[in-house]
Amino acid sequence: MTILQAPRFSALRMLVVSVLLAAVTSAAGATIRYTVSLEHPERHIFHVSMEIPDVTGEVTVQMPAWNALYQIRDFSAHVREIEAFAGSERLALQKIDKQTWRIVGQGTIELKYTSYWDESGPFATQLNSEHAFINPAMILLYVPARRAGEVKLDLNQIPGGWTAVAALPALDESMGGAHVIEFSASSYDAMADAPIEIGKIDLFELPGMTPHVSVAVHGGKWSKKEMQEQLRRVCVYELKLMEGAPYEHYTFIIHLGEAAQGAGGGMEHANSTAIALRSTEQLPNLAAHEFFHLWNVKRIRPATLDPVDYTKEQYTRALWFAEGVTNTYAAYTMVRSQLWSKDQFYLDLSQQISDLEARPANRWQSAEESSLDAWLEKYPLYNRPQESVSYYAKGQVLGVLLDILIRDRTDNEKSLDDVLRAMNNEFAKKNKPYRDSLDVRLMAERVAGGSFEDFFGKYVSHAEPLPYAHIFSLAGLELRMAQRKRPMLGFFTERGASGEMIARDVDPESAAAQAGLRSGDLILSWNGSEPPRNPERWVFSQKAGSEVRLRVRRDDHEASIDFRIDEATETFYQVAENSHAEAKAKRIREGILHGTTQPVTAFVPKH
Repeated sequence: MTILQAPRFSALRMLVVSVLLAAVTSAAGATIRYTVSLEHPERHIFHVSMEIPDVTGEVTVQMPAWNALYQIRDFSAHVREIEAFAGSERLALQKIDKQTWRIVGQGTIELKYTSYWDESGPFATQLNSEHAFINPAMILLYVPARRAGEVKLDLNQIPGGWTAVAALPALDESMGGAHVIEFSASSYDAMADAPIEIGKIDLFELPGMTPHVSVAVHGGKWSKKEMQEQLRRVCVYELKLMEGAPYEHYTFIIHLGEAAQGAGGGMEHANSTAIALRSTEQLPNLAAHEFFHLWNVKRIRPATLDPVDYTKEQYTRALWFAEGVTNTYAAYTMVRSQLWSKDQFYLDLSQQISDLEARPANRWQSAEESSLDAWLEKYPLYNRPQESVSYYAKGQVLGVLLDILIRDRTDNEKSLDDVLRAMNNEFAKKNKPYRDSLDVRLMAERVAGGSFEDFFGKYVSHAEPLPYAHIFSLAGLELRMAQRKRPMLGFFTERGASGEMIARDVDPESAAAQAGLRSGDLILSWNGSEPPRNPERWVFSQKAGSEVRLRVRRDDHEASIDFRIDEATETFYQVAENSHAEAKAKRIREGILHGTTQPVTAFVPKH
């Protein structure tokens, strides 16, 4: 999963995998059924009913503490007015902890409750007058002992003209004159891994795709022809790379423009993705990342995240591979499908390296440690450059370096592509999780025919400086350093629980601080209008010396703060081709750019 929000580097993408638990339900009579009403969507309240059949004595229910982000967000805080019934008889509920209730009863027990949600983005849930977007784990209780049993979800009181889309079997029907849409899933986990979009949706398919790929778009301005072509190229290339589709039908759910307020980005799911962006500019790269998660994360899954435990943090050392190397393949997809030029590919890699090397924490936090500490990303302090590095950026760079080494050792006959395909065959297709970094290393060694213990020990498990010069030279590349000036705000921002923008980490020497801005100030307006979605990105498009006019609230007082944008000098790393590279290195470079693995003696360059 990719997040595009401030700070860019450490947002978390989350993993939810299908889990086969020991509990077994018996036949269709044991199906747990949910009914969710969308009546009065402007009130942002889901009315939920949960029917639990075949209860013998008592039953325990829980609300997940996390989903879609590596953050404990306690979705039970959204639950109101929970009641339990057996027929017309009201039953007593005993609350065990913040997310667990126990009910004593027999036969079919019905729980009724409401859940308030109005948070935009692919990592949240929202109900308003424009649409509904549901991450099911955020509103649906579950029975821990029956997670593996079939579940059904009925949506009713759907506003006129709205339809629903999800990567689940669905039945659209009228009951007593009411419009009802029924979704079914083989387990609670499968239901939780299939977000639902309900509203006035533009729905179409990508041409020439088998199995089918659907696209559901809500909001924004966009070109259907352009979106179809870009997404089709992404899907066609990655399906060819990974030798076939692991799904029967795939769905892109895309929120654009005003519908993408708050945290933008993408969230991967077993047979779908949810993406939120203000414009379509970044859509192909983000889609390439999320679509590749079909294999890396959703099916090639680390043992430390399998099965999912909804009640507490799950720590893994593998996010540098699960997320970072997925970034590697998003960039590979873009250049190999000709959505990027090779110069754009080099620029993206340069930016990852520059971001990584600009963070003091890169000198001590390893890729594995960054993965373990993902659960700290909700704290602003942790996201400072001196406190952490991104497993996305570090993993992406490590993926490219490892690819070059594999190609060099095998005379360009094998590559990281072969490692991913082997991981898919050995683990995903056998429904077996891999042992974090260990099995990645062992598979790379099997493909390359030699040890990578030194590489993984120094650069994955520990934080030794990455050997850019040596490894890039093997692919006819070099890393150049340059100084450049850039505009700088002098502070960072974060989003509050309701989406409000808050100033953080104000540099006391900055013009903003001198004008009176303080950490914790609530930013009400920016140059007379709404604050930009990502001020840290916005400032890159401005000139040093340009004026910024803020309206802020501190405690119960409002104030205007005017300042001019500062200028900072930074080191920028640039990946470039070495015109004096040897023939083998040039062939490896071409292999990376085009996704080819041909022996040196048989290689014929493309013209």
